[in-house]
Amino acid sequence: MQKLFDEVGFLDKRCYEEFALSEDILMEHAADGMADYIRAKFSKNSTVLVVCGSGNNGADGLALSRLLYKDYEVEIFIVKEATSEMAKLQNKRAHAIHVKRTIYLNEYDLIVDAIFGTGFKGSLDVESKSVLQTLNKLHGYKIACDIPSGLQINGECDADSFRADTTLTMGALKKSLFNDSAKEFVGDIEVLDLGVTRDIYEVDSHWHLLDEEDLKLPYRSKKDTHKGTYGHLAIACGEKIGASTLSAKAALRFGAGLVSLVGERNVKLPNAIMHSLKLPNNTTALALGMGLGSAFSEKELEAFLTNKLPLIADADIFSMPILEQLLQRKNVVFTPHPKEFISLLKFIGLADINIVELQQQRFKYVELFCKNYPHIVLLLKGANVIIGHSESFYINSHGTSVLAKGGSGDVLSGLVGALLAQGYTPLNAALNASLTHTKLAKNYTGADFSLTPDDLIAGIGNL
Repeated sequence: MQKLFDEVGFLDKRCYEEFALSEDILMEHAADGMADYIRAKFSKNSTVLVVCGSGNNGADGLALSRLLYKDYEVEIFIVKEATSEMAKLQNKRAHAIHVKRTIYLNEYDLIVDAIFGTGFKGSLDVESKSVLQTLNKLHGYKIACDIPSGLQINGECDADSFRADTTLTMGALKKSLFNDSAKEFVGDIEVLDLGVTRDIYEVDSHWHLLDEEDLKLPYRSKKDTHKGTYGHLAIACGEKIGASTLSAKAALRFGAGLVSLVGERNVKLPNAIMHSLKLPNNTTALALGMGLGSAFSEKELEAFLTNKLPLIADADIFSMPILEQLLQRKNVVFTPHPKEFISLLKFIGLADINIVELQQQRFKYVELFCKNYPHIVLLLKGANVIIGHSESFYINSHGTSVLAKGGSGDVLSGLVGALLAQGYTPLNAALNASLTHTKLAKNYTGADFSLTPDDLIAGIGNL
């Protein structure tokens, strides 16, 4: 698990004040880190274009060009002349050893974007947009210095932002690199040290990036057990029976000792999944919403909730009046996709927005919801999943496009429900279910368009 920050200017300042490191020293370490990465990946005499802006991001690029000069065929393209003091100094240093400038954007083995850093706000100007459009059409390997130009601190991303193969970010990870829209632009992400290790450079943060190694699977270490030891998940059997059945199959495969579909629907189920007209007495967790439709009356739904059992709420539930009751309940995990989340925000009067605005500012609206409902665990689906609880937030960036298939969310609900039934806290259930979900997708060996929910469920046995 790694820490995430809105911006790191205050961390740089801490280096100046507490560790006697100057701005120049930090910049030289940043440039040296980029140079080391390039030397490890590209052979000497490769052609390198460093595209520089007028501020300190451009200064990083100028320092890099100096460090690579002579070992590589380096050229500098200046989008705007230096205005920051560090950019002026680094330009002077590069000029002193005769690093070549160019006015042409031709093909190179490597293209380094050092136009805009984390201070970029607003819209790209015409000149910068034109340069970025040209760079994105070139075929060379592309590296973004700190952050792809065009990406803003809140995660908003211009359509013409630099499309990096790798982003070499300085000092610490920035949240903006993990907004959904940024996923098209950041490529692989590596953090470079700035004169001290990350353990020293970083401070505490409310936001974290989940690593695949954070996954804790529900392995069974106790020998004297029976099926009841591992909980009983009761799933509301909705109008679209397939959705709740997928959740049930996933939950059973993920360790729940017993799984029942509850409702008056006449259903044919896999042999290991039970059906009940009412909530079983030994239920340890509930799942509600997947394919729910109009299968239950308001009174029947209320009867389903006359207990304090942990619950996973998904899908249709976010457009139903019973949502008001769920919002007051403890030990709940909400798992909306973006459209469902904007419906939820409108229902509770926090925001009336469209999906575009939500996707541009996912962090803001997750924080807003969790501030107002700190007792609820929120899992907002997307290219990068965000999980929030009170003042703690986590991003799972390991998902792939293979999950963009109907029913994959029902599998996720089953995974969450299985862990709740086995005694995981709502937060730990959400974190580990999400990491399992993305790991199953990564483990899938078929064509990226061919995955089905049953493929995900089958893969649970090989974790």
